[in-house]
Amino acid sequence: MKKYLITSREFYTDTPALFRSILHAQLKKHHPTHALYRDKSNQNYTLQAAHFVEVCSQFKKIKSFIHQHADLAKELGATGVHLASSQFGEIERAKELGLEVIISTHTHEEVLQAQKLGADAVTYGPVFASPGKGEPKGMDDLRELLKICNIKVFALGGIVTKEQIAMIAQTEAYGFASIRYFF
Repeated sequence: MKKYLITSREFYTDTPALFRSILHAQLKKHHPTHALYRDKSNQNYTLQAAHFVEVCSQFKKIKSFIHQHADLAKELGATGVHLASSQFGEIERAKELGLEVIISTHTHEEVLQAQKLGADAVTYGPVFASPGKGEPKGMDDLRELLKICNIKVFALGGIVTKEQIAMIAQTEAYGFASIRYFF
C-alpha cells in the first residue's frame, strides 16, 4: 500500500534549514512513496517548495508533488501537482505539462469526474474524523467507492494510527494520505 506524506506548517515550520531537517528525518523514518508540499500561508512558498523537491530527490523512491501550482511543479522538477477540489479544470493542462496529477475529492461524483478527466489519482475523504473536515465518510463508503471507480484512490482524513492503516489496507485503496500520521 502506498503512503502519501502531506506537509503542514504546524509540524514543519517555514524556516528553510529547519524545514529541510524535519522533512528529511520524516522521509527517512516513514519511507513514503509520495510526498506533498502544502503550505497555504508561506510568504516564501516558491523557495520552500524548491527545498521540498530537493530533499525528496535525495530519496529515489519518493514522488514529489506541489500543491495547486502546476507551473511551479514543472519548473522545480517535481513529479506532479496535487490540485484542490476546485481545480478540476486544470487537470488537462497539468497533464500536458508532463506532470502526474492527484486531485482532492470528497464525493463519489468528484472521483468519477477526476477519472474521466485523466487524473492519475485522487485523495478521498475524510474517511475518519479529522479536525475541521466535516462528517467522516467511513470505511463502508470507501469500499463502495472503490467498487465503482478505476482510478487510484488514497484514503485521506483522520488517519493517525496503525489500526486505521490496517483497515484501509483491507480494501482496494491504492494507499493512504495523512499529515498527522507522519508525526
